[in-house]
Amino acid sequence: VYILGAGHVGRALAQFFQFLPVRCILIDARAEELSLCAADVETRLSVMAEADIRRAPPGSAFIVLTHDHALDFLLTSEALDRGDAAYVGLIGSATKRVKFNRFHTAQSQGQDTSALTCPIGGPTSTDKRPEVIAALVTAEVMARLTAYANAVCTDQASAE
Repeated sequence: VYILGAGHVGRALAQFFQFLPVRCILIDARAEELSLCAADVETRLSVMAEADIRRAPPGSAFIVLTHDHALDFLLTSEALDRGDAAYVGLIGSATKRVKFNRFHTAQSQGQDTSALTCPIGGPTSTDKRPEVIAALVTAEVMARLTAYANAVCTDQASAE
């Protein structure tokens, strides 16, 4: 699970994921934000998080919630363009999703954005507390990772 952005919500997500059977990596270009993470997860100072996305193994989950909308769009496009992510989530609203769709269509030769989850944590939650968002998103990501793993196992069994 790649958490791209070590702000309040990113750190809250790390707190939840540290207890789950996943490798969690919290990535940010801001050392001061990473230093505030108390969770037992890998922290990675990276000024080119898109490279981290490219190197991630197939079936990874990417949660994008940086301090910058333009960076959010770049990283989300990078994760979607892989085509093998179990989950790609972008923090924001329905309006941000529409703006992202326009950006992605222009930047990625019209590639599909249906695999994107935005807003993350479910469309009906209006609670802005980082811990509440993190709880909802953690459940969403774990469900997707489980479904992805089950699909891979089914595909492998079919091939045999």
